[in-house]
Amino acid sequence: MKVYINYDDKRWRKYKIDFEKIANAAALNVSADAEVSITLTNDSEIHKINREYRNIDKPTNVLSFELGDDILLGDIYISLDTILKEAKQEKISVQDHTAHMIVHGMLHLQGYDHIKDKEAEIMENKETEILKSMGIKNPYVQDSVACKELSCCPGSKILSFFNRLKFGSNSIWQYLTLALLGGLAALGFAPTNLWWLTIISIACAYKLILRENKRPSVFMAFARVFPFSAVYAVAMFWWVVNSIYVVPELAAQFAVWTIPALLGIGLLGGIIFAIPFVVILRIRTNPACRAILFAAIWTLVLWFREWLFTGFPWNPISNIMMPFPVFANSMALWGALGTTFVIIGLIAVASELFENRKNRYCWFMFFAFILLVFLGAFYGYRNVVRAQDANNSTPIIRVVQPARSAAQKATHSREEAIRNATENVRFLIDLASAPGNPELIVFPETSYPFVVMNNDNMPIASALGNNVIIGATSYSEGALYNSMIVANSNGEIQKIYSKSHLVPFGEYRPFGDIIPTPGQLSKGNGPEIINIDINGHDMMFAPAICYEIIFSDSLLPDSETPDVIVNITNDTWFGNTPGTYQHLDMVRRYAIESGLPIVRANYSGVSAFITSDGNVLSEISVGNPGYMDGAVSGAHMTAYRAIGRDGWMVIILLFSCICTISLALLEKRD
Repeated sequence: MKVYINYDDKRWRKYKIDFEKIANAAALNVSADAEVSITLTNDSEIHKINREYRNIDKPTNVLSFELGDDILLGDIYISLDTILKEAKQEKISVQDHTAHMIVHGMLHLQGYDHIKDKEAEIMENKETEILKSMGIKNPYVQDSVACKELSCCPGSKILSFFNRLKFGSNSIWQYLTLALLGGLAALGFAPTNLWWLTIISIACAYKLILRENKRPSVFMAFARVFPFSAVYAVAMFWWVVNSIYVVPELAAQFAVWTIPALLGIGLLGGIIFAIPFVVILRIRTNPACRAILFAAIWTLVLWFREWLFTGFPWNPISNIMMPFPVFANSMALWGALGTTFVIIGLIAVASELFENRKNRYCWFMFFAFILLVFLGAFYGYRNVVRAQDANNSTPIIRVVQPARSAAQKATHSREEAIRNATENVRFLIDLASAPGNPELIVFPETSYPFVVMNNDNMPIASALGNNVIIGATSYSEGALYNSMIVANSNGEIQKIYSKSHLVPFGEYRPFGDIIPTPGQLSKGNGPEIINIDINGHDMMFAPAICYEIIFSDSLLPDSETPDVIVNITNDTWFGNTPGTYQHLDMVRRYAIESGLPIVRANYSGVSAFITSDGNVLSEISVGNPGYMDGAVSGAHMTAYRAIGRDGWMVIILLFSCICTISLALLEKRD
């Protein structure tokens, strides 16, 4: 076999090593016409090669590149600096350690590997036999640093944690582990609030997905990530299909769609949440830039998600901070998207540091994200103080929660429909007539069971002799709307606000009649501020029906600052599932971002009074009929509301681009 020696570093010449003899000793069943190239270099050069071809930003002892040809076997690179350091640590000669690295590299060129335990055992035995034939002792008898971290060939460097996992890359066990991590990552949100489990799960998935350093195709990248992202989506959104089974008649018609719905959630969510991982798998860059890129793409995906099927920005990662008011209130500075960027960036760069502890750029970005955490916490603390100190209180408001089952509201025959509707109105009036002196009574979404027109009166308001806000279906110009009705104490309707963010497959058909949908409603005109007279005092409020309130910047036109947001909703369809509690956290998030208190009336719970720092003053729990009186205060302008969701998205992208370009230039200079 022909061996070509290239001296990139002249220091190698002083070591009298017969490279050709060693390489031929390690040539097992190799043709006499075969060729191999050995380049003798140093840490600086092998560091560049390791970074460019393996995306590992550190020097190593030996790199081998197999060409897959019977004649041209490939290339071996050996670094003198690392060899000298390791030989000193192991108390062996430079010549013996170099011989081991040549044998190790030659075996790689011939197809041997050490990723799996059985493969490693076979390869080590071969190395030991070859070295013994040359009078060199077994390098594995003591704790040799040679290839200790599996770092001496492309595609085999993985985090030490995953070295202990007894399965190979892209095996069925890896996919099952990723699926498990996806399910665990969803437990950081309400009602479990295991925030630390979300952080650990994403970090482990990040490293496990990146354990192969070869750049896969787009399809293979999605296939690798899909188990995590699909299960993550299903674990977060499975409760949506609970709505099918709330009313027996609906269950009979739509139960057949349960499995397709779950598969659809898994498929769509699997694609959406896989995108950040796929991008970093496909783009070669240094570890620090990779972490920033991962956080930026994750945030950008959430931003785009606000428009898909009219949008569904549910459970941004920022919401796992809800148990910690100061950190949660960092959303008053840079919103849910910005807080998500900081959390994901910190997770990614910390994960990179496990493998690149000596990379100063990773440490720089780690401390940069830590600084962002403390800046957000500082502003968050100030936001909590502002919410508590404010004295611009609303009138006394009574929130009514009927908590009647959907079956009690369902319509069967015309006679039964009228009887149910009449009974439901009587029940609402009885609940709202409890002792007390409320100045405004708020009923939930779809509380009033009759269709309302512009020239109608609201009999519940006149019966109570009080100002009323109530949810009902309204009719105008041949179209039906999901509406909020505002009426004075005489029953005169002052304002009808109609929902503009409709629920796909629930309130309208995004694909026509291909997939059956219970309702077909029309969209309202968008956000507005309503000013009503409450016993001689004006109260300005922003109306929000159901999940309209989960959309950042969706309720406040022209940067106006009302006294309060009034949110009416109906979570009966989701019962006592995670969705109900997560919906409440989305409302709390909006209060923090906007700096506005929120009065929330939920048909089945959770109804709540929420301060402008996201604190729940009082609530009526799920499934319990009742009422509560209260007032909220603390309306103020936040930095987030001044800049806006889209403004912060631009800032995040600019910050990411500046950091990435700067790090790349610094690295190139080095």
